[in-house]
Amino acid sequence: MRTDDMVDISSTLTTAGRNESDAEIPAHRHAQEALERNKREGMDLAVKARIGALSVTAVMLVFLNPNWDVTWYLFLLFCLVLVGLAQRRVGRVGQSGAELALLFADLLLMTLALLVPNPLQVDPTPTALIYNFEVFQYFFIILAAGVLTYSWRTIIAIGNWTMAMWLLGTLCVWWFGRTFPELTDAAHAMFPNNPDLARQFDPNNVNWDLRFQQVVVFVVVAVILAVAVRRYQNLVLDSAEMARERTNLARYFSPTMVEELSTKDEPLGQIRSHDAAVLFVDIVGFTAYSDGRPAQEVIETLRAFHARMESEVFAHGGTLDKYLGDGLMATFGTPLPLEDDAVRAVACVRAMVDRMQALNVARRADNLPEIDARFGLHFGPVVLGDIGANRLEFAVLGDTVNVASRLEAMTRSLDVRAIVSDATIAAAGDSDGFRRAPDQEVRGVTDPLAVWVLD
Repeated sequence: MRTDDMVDISSTLTTAGRNESDAEIPAHRHAQEALERNKREGMDLAVKARIGALSVTAVMLVFLNPNWDVTWYLFLLFCLVLVGLAQRRVGRVGQSGAELALLFADLLLMTLALLVPNPLQVDPTPTALIYNFEVFQYFFIILAAGVLTYSWRTIIAIGNWTMAMWLLGTLCVWWFGRTFPELTDAAHAMFPNNPDLARQFDPNNVNWDLRFQQVVVFVVVAVILAVAVRRYQNLVLDSAEMARERTNLARYFSPTMVEELSTKDEPLGQIRSHDAAVLFVDIVGFTAYSDGRPAQEVIETLRAFHARMESEVFAHGGTLDKYLGDGLMATFGTPLPLEDDAVRAVACVRAMVDRMQALNVARRADNLPEIDARFGLHFGPVVLGDIGANRLEFAVLGDTVNVASRLEAMTRSLDVRAIVSDATIAAAGDSDGFRRAPDQEVRGVTDPLAVWVLD
């Protein structure tokens, strides 16, 4: 592969990254936080790796050259550490002018450190002799540290800029570098019949073919690493999207149901119909309670009430369908039905009543008015699916929902805490704590409905 081909490839990737930068940074919070977190963790690792690698390099230089002039290189290594710390401070997801400027300074400093003659060196030598020590390999330290930032644009920038600076530096060495013609003559005198070998032993020769080979290999490695980092970034985004979806599910469904839904390939919004238990909970007289009270007290009361009701819904494997101001609607058997939906629903009502009694005991101790919560539960066929046009909502519909709501409203006329339909008790096979009440006329139901109540 020719050098200009590699320039075209890496330049194209870099240009595409600039054009698509704003589009690629996700709008939703979980993905943004995931990228920010991985970027920050990567920068921390990169700084630690840089300090470790440069420390090892410093020790190696002192071991290989235990002279005063090695102080120059130790100073440059220290400057590289400072640049790395500065990069960590300004690093962020997306394009950052300060981060790119520091990256450019990083590579420029490395190029100068490797190609500019040591000002502390006493004995003059040909400038091109520096290439005999294969110093270009130190650029791979910066490239490896760049990989830990998890930014493919950073990797491409390192590849492009390293290639440009190294070739420009080589051109300067070739044009302005210190040379000793007599050494070139001596090399040719050693191999009069082999000019290629004489050129290899010439300390004034910059070996352009090897310099091009170095940058081509470096850019190839940079492109490969950039592709790998880009794939990793996509994995981070996919993982963040899954976490976001699971978080959204956890707002409505119990942890057990979230695990079940996360393993299903069937779309959640697909229209379906089956039996489920529907529970309505409401606070009696909350409007009168709120009138004249501080807004903060009203909201805190609702939060305390909702928190206890929500926890019981999830504890019994139910689905929190929606909050209804000072009440809520919960379902058992949505989005997926289970054999014990009615059993768990009845148990949830009993647990909610107990939680409310405990809450009212605490409120009385604090000289606060009690919360009079009422419950209505019915079991029967429901229809599930997405409703809406642009903004979709997963909805549970049907007569079962209407009956449950009307049973909750009926608790006021019967002066009971909860009313549960006979269909629910029959499906659950559990009437513990409930008593049979006279059949009730329910709007929308042809025949009187058999009910059970909890006083």
